[in-house]
Amino acid sequence: MKQTPGILALEDGRCFRGVSVGYGGLSTGEVVFNTSMTGYQEILTDMSYAGQIVTMTAPLIGNTGFNDEDHESPVPRVQGFLMREYAQRASNWRSTESLGDFLKRYKIVALSEIDTRSLTQHIRTHGLQRAVIAAGDWNTDELIAKANASPHLEDLDLVGQLTVAKPTRWTEPCAWMTDKKPEKRKVAVFDFGVKQNILRSLVSLGAEVTVFPAATTAEEVLAFQPDGVLLSNGPGDPARLGNVVAQIQKLLGKVPVFGICLGHQLLGRALGAATYKMKFGHRGANQPVLNKMTGKVEITSQNHSFSLDPSTLPPEAEVTHINLNDNTVEGLRHAGYRAFSVQYHPEAAAGPHDAGYLFGQFLYSMQRECQTP
Repeated sequence: MKQTPGILALEDGRCFRGVSVGYGGLSTGEVVFNTSMTGYQEILTDMSYAGQIVTMTAPLIGNTGFNDEDHESPVPRVQGFLMREYAQRASNWRSTESLGDFLKRYKIVALSEIDTRSLTQHIRTHGLQRAVIAAGDWNTDELIAKANASPHLEDLDLVGQLTVAKPTRWTEPCAWMTDKKPEKRKVAVFDFGVKQNILRSLVSLGAEVTVFPAATTAEEVLAFQPDGVLLSNGPGDPARLGNVVAQIQKLLGKVPVFGICLGHQLLGRALGAATYKMKFGHRGANQPVLNKMTGKVEITSQNHSFSLDPSTLPPEAEVTHINLNDNTVEGLRHAGYRAFSVQYHPEAAAGPHDAGYLFGQFLYSMQRECQTP
């Protein structure tokens, strides 16, 4: 069968050729890499990848197909998908469709036969870049020009495009957790592109979860009378979300707050810290994190380009977790406000249970006589 060629063109002029296995079109985005050995379904449906072209460093992708249960959002938001080898035959009892069919159904441009090792090394050396991914025969100079003309990720209002339109109740628990807790806590979730497994994890622990639009005011949230507020993950630059930060500041001290990924960065900014863009970020299910409170190392799942500058945190904010690869901030807490956050994803079960305690810690902090442990 005749194969359709494809090309990835970076803004610095480097090009990588491959074979189209997805939608037959063209797309622009920031090219990143993820070191997870599996979990491509969760990656493709994670809204935190909005605006990005994802490279998988594992050599074989697609062998378990796609199923109806592991989506992290209703509709994928990635700009493109790159892999070394596409497994055309899906072999898993839970699979309901192939990776290729999924990519075509949602019009995601995807290439296989890409030298992902060389591409990853290039990103690590030269940093994150804008790029164009295209199926078919194209003039490389034209694609490089398109990459340079495309917007920077920092300039896009991605959260505004992804958040729910109105407050929405979430009731679905994790499928593998059947022993729901009898005690109910009302949790308001700010939706910046929330992963569904975060919501499932909260429900499975007995929380009554309502998801709120990102532009919701502190007054509107407090009128809901929540026992706690969760700041979700999401895409883009936290520095763009000054209005959200202002609302978080109004909530601090009035209700327990838990931030995950982008929510962690926003909590840090609400406390007065600065954020910066990393050279190539953290993306994978194998990031080692030291919990400074317990001395234990957690294996974590991560997906972020931005990080908190610890030198700008106020004295009252304590760094609780650090990344053992580069010593970046992975967690913080402010005991006086009963607020804490982590940069990684406790719902993703990379350990698999290393970080699951964080949801229980969040619910525990809602007991008004307690401080954040």
